Amino acid sequence: MIICKTPFRISYFGGGTDIPIWYQKNNGLTISTTINKYCLVVLRKNPDFIHHKYVVRYFKNEYHNKIDQIEHPVVKQVLKKYNKQRDGIEIVHFADLPGRSGLGSSSAFTVSMIHLINRYNNKIISKSELAKLSINMEQNILKEKVGSQDQYACSFGGFNSIKYSKNKKITVNRIKINNDKKKILRNNTLIFFTGFQRLAHDIEKSKIADMKNKYYYYNNIYSLAKEAKKILESNNKNFLNDIGNLLNESWLYKKELSNKVSNKNIDDLYDYGIKNGAIGGKLLGAGAGGFFMFLTKNKLDKRKLIYKLNRINHIPFDFDELGSQIIYKNID
Repeated sequence: MIICKTPFRISYFGGGTDIPIWYQKNNGLTISTTINKYCLVVLRKNPDFIHHKYVVRYFKNEYHNKIDQIEHPVVKQVLKKYNKQRDGIEIVHFADLPGRSGLGSSSAFTVSMIHLINRYNNKIISKSELAKLSINMEQNILKEKVGSQDQYACSFGGFNSIKYSKNKKITVNRIKINNDKKKILRNNTLIFFTGFQRLAHDIEKSKIADMKNKYYYYNNIYSLAKEAKKILESNNKNFLNDIGNLLNESWLYKKELSNKVSNKNIDDLYDYGIKNGAIGGKLLGAGAGGFFMFLTKNKLDKRKLIYKLNRINHIPFDFDELGSQIIYKNID
């Protein structure tokens, strides 16, 4: 048995500038952190007496004798490409939080599958290679309309700026922020589950179709990410207000990327949060549902916001620093 644990992520700034069609012509930058909510995937070799060669368990159970019969697209394509031993195997997926909710869960699963199957092949790969292989799987093999942020965030872990260059080079750097300042940011960042799940692929597809008409908004999202990085790495002790203001600006620009990003329920939630303790906020991920993130400036406002939003689920979390890990391996 092999077990892989890969963190989910929250993205503060720059989402959208990690889409290849943007950063292949313009530079991109995202600022995100992984959190201690995880995707766990287990791979085990099936005993000879199991009647089906491939068993896949997620929100449904699949039993097949051929890889091409597998319905789960990521499992099917990863096994086709990397399962060199062709043994009968079982894949089981667990997650701390719902998928399709803006926390990078889809990429966390892809990263986990590629990490697992490479370790099953007795191959240890770097975090950078893991991210690149995951991007290739999602963007080129599965033809998904997704960006390149989540694969790097989930593979590397930590609080990072991720730069996307015109030459297709992607670099990951830790945000140079002291521990006290990072603790303040963590303690005042809150995420709430809206209760709505959505397909990021459909939303990103609508953005990409209209990207040539949205240069102004994408460029401003990129500029705000650069400004946020400067503030986070500065000696500014009152940085929360500045970051909150940038979050609000970024959210306004994000809503302009597609009419699928927001809706009346989400807009009302944002307005209610700002009136009840938040100094900034945004919807995480592609849009249309999932998790909403708010920023407060102190413990009092944090408690007030949690109390006022008690009709939806507040999810406490801590920052994760390690990224995707193989936490157990014992296969004969």
